[in-house]
Amino acid sequence: MAEHIFHLTANWPGLRNDVGEIEAGNLKTKISIPPEMDGPGVGTNPDEMLLGAAATCYIITLAAMMQRSGLEKESLTMESDGIVDVTKGVFTYKKIIHRPHIVLKPDATERDIQLAHRLAKKAETSCMISRAIQGNVAIELQATVSAGLN
Repeated sequence: MAEHIFHLTANWPGLRNDVGEIEAGNLKTKISIPPEMDGPGVGTNPDEMLLGAAATCYIITLAAMMQRSGLEKESLTMESDGIVDVTKGVFTYKKIIHRPHIVLKPDATERDIQLAHRLAKKAETSCMISRAIQGNVAIELQATVSAGLN
């Protein structure tokens, strides 16, 4: 069994509405509470970071599955939304919606398109971050697949 350790350092110099910093490998950024939650909105925040972790894990997992399946693409892009519910002052990360858009090569067959849809769905359940938040945050998938034009 291989085990990978990722290390993060954080500095939070003040109180609720201050600005801190985090550093983990190639990630180095300021952090604060987002303006939507009455914070200063400097740098990133936990809500964006969870969305970013889920989205990057998903799209990398999908790309790896496509490569292993020999499914060639013109492009792979995605938009994702994170929905946070605030009820009676309690913040709950409710749902993440991934909207991957897979454009296959122009000569893609119907079978290739179906495979891309299956892989898009499988990547969501295979991604390490999706598995880590399973049962706590709902993940919705709205994939589109098309064949590119010459």
